[in-house]
Amino acid sequence: MIIIIVIYLLLCGVANLAGLAFLSADQFPILATYKIGLSCAFWGGVGGFLYCLRAVYLNICVRDQWDPKWHIWYFLRPIASIVCGGVSYMFLKAGLIILESSTQPDASDFGFYAFAFVAGLNVDKFVKKLEEVAEAVWGIEKSRTAESSTKKKE
Repeated sequence: MIIIIVIYLLLCGVANLAGLAFLSADQFPILATYKIGLSCAFWGGVGGFLYCLRAVYLNICVRDQWDPKWHIWYFLRPIASIVCGGVSYMFLKAGLIILESSTQPDASDFGFYAFAFVAGLNVDKFVKKLEEVAEAVWGIEKSRTAESSTKKKE
């Protein structure tokens, strides 16, 4: 099963990089409107791919604690990372999350991409941040999952 997971993760990584290459080729003008958002989703996927690959080698080679109960996590985490990368773009574009940097007239979209990469790399903290934003902006209470993880740390 480990080989299947590694192959799946490598395919996810290649698919994300291929998506980024496809978008940068500008072959389809209809995608121009969605280029930054889709790129953010793919950058989130690259972050998730890196995180999962790191988890594989840490759990197999370094800690020697591979546990089959985590198999589903290795299949779902790259997808969650892609979603978080795309959602990061929406929150940045809406101004609900602001990057701490100065605005320059010739600024590129790399801030969006970097934030999306980090959102995909660390899905748990990104979702917690989104819940904090939702609570502050709309008064939506944190999920039970976020509350239980907060209580465990106390």
